[in-house]
Amino acid sequence: MYLGTSQWQDYTEILIIAVLLYFTMKWMHNTRAWSLLKGLLVILIFVLFANVFHMDTILWLSSNIFQFGVIALIVVLQPELRKALETLGRSNILGSILYFSQQAGDTVLTDDSIREIVRACSQMGRVRTGALIVIENKESINRIDETGIKVDAEITSQLLINIFEKNTPLHDGAVTVRNNRVSSATCYLPLSQSVMISKDLGTRHRAAMGMSEESDAVIVVVSEETGRISVAHDGVLDANLTEETLTRILLSTVGRNPEEESDKNSNRKRRRKKS
Repeated sequence: MYLGTSQWQDYTEILIIAVLLYFTMKWMHNTRAWSLLKGLLVILIFVLFANVFHMDTILWLSSNIFQFGVIALIVVLQPELRKALETLGRSNILGSILYFSQQAGDTVLTDDSIREIVRACSQMGRVRTGALIVIENKESINRIDETGIKVDAEITSQLLINIFEKNTPLHDGAVTVRNNRVSSATCYLPLSQSVMISKDLGTRHRAAMGMSEESDAVIVVVSEETGRISVAHDGVLDANLTEETLTRILLSTVGRNPEEESDKNSNRKRRRKKS
């Protein structure tokens, strides 16, 4: 395409391709595809390195393996692709665009929300009430959220304790926390297949580890057998936590930036003085 002979169709094509690429990247960022993409970039850099230094065996292996790469990606991302196509079929174009551009939302928790979660876990630990709380971070947990029953309520310790109370309709499964609210209850989490997990840990801890291995979410677990509090994040389980340690972990992972929080507090004080 030359600038002197370009027509309006050419500019329209460029605009459509740019929009499609933008929303594809947005969609990938909210799914496991984003982590896979970063992994593929590492492999591509390695292949480029092999090409520069004429490592013929590695290049031959990579060229044969890449032939099955697209099929492997489709298999791995089958749930996300199916959800995207279902949404595209049910919605109009604008609705689909809004879905693809959907981000994880307000990924930070206020200090009040963190205190309520810590208080609930502490009280449930004392009476050995099992709990499983998934807190959304930068990656969307929409696919997990949709497996449960919608709650959409303010985060309070009383609500969390009531949800996980034994023999109540919502106690079985996980609670999701999104956009600084209790989003859903009775959600299903993927179980970790790691052989490194202690056999002493139950299904809740294995589910917490499985979720932390597939996303950057922070999962808080209260053991029904021991009452101990644990946190799973980035495939690592921190067990037997105190209230202070749990608070510190939540503040550092999904809490507000301390400077941002202090600025907001100072702004509140100024408004009070003016009033």
